[in-house]
Amino acid sequence: MDQEYRDGAARGELRTIAPRRFNPTGEAWLPVLHTRRGLRRYTALFSNTQRAHEKGTTRDWVILYYHERDAAERQCTVITAAWGPMRGRRIVRGREAECIELHRRADLRAIGV
Repeated sequence: MDQEYRDGAARGELRTIAPRRFNPTGEAWLPVLHTRRGLRRYTALFSNTQRAHEKGTTRDWVILYYHERDAAERQCTVITAAWGPMRGRRIVRGREAECIELHRRADLRAIGV
């Protein structure tokens, strides 16, 4: 989802909205992706928080909202790690250990192990 969203946003293929916060001109600049994977529905958009603006990451941090039928909506934030063993790689905040293991397995597959 993260890659699909960032690629679509970079190509200008996604619908844009005008966020209410941090948007004094009212410009529609924030790309939004709505999609489904099986029973799960997703919405993806760049973070428009004060912190993202302060850190200059409004085109890096991706907020994913998701839920299945009759389930509460959940969310996670995907970022490019700026430190540690995952520096420069995409991770889900709060799930760093799982991301390390996922990338480790992908790296081993890539080298044929």
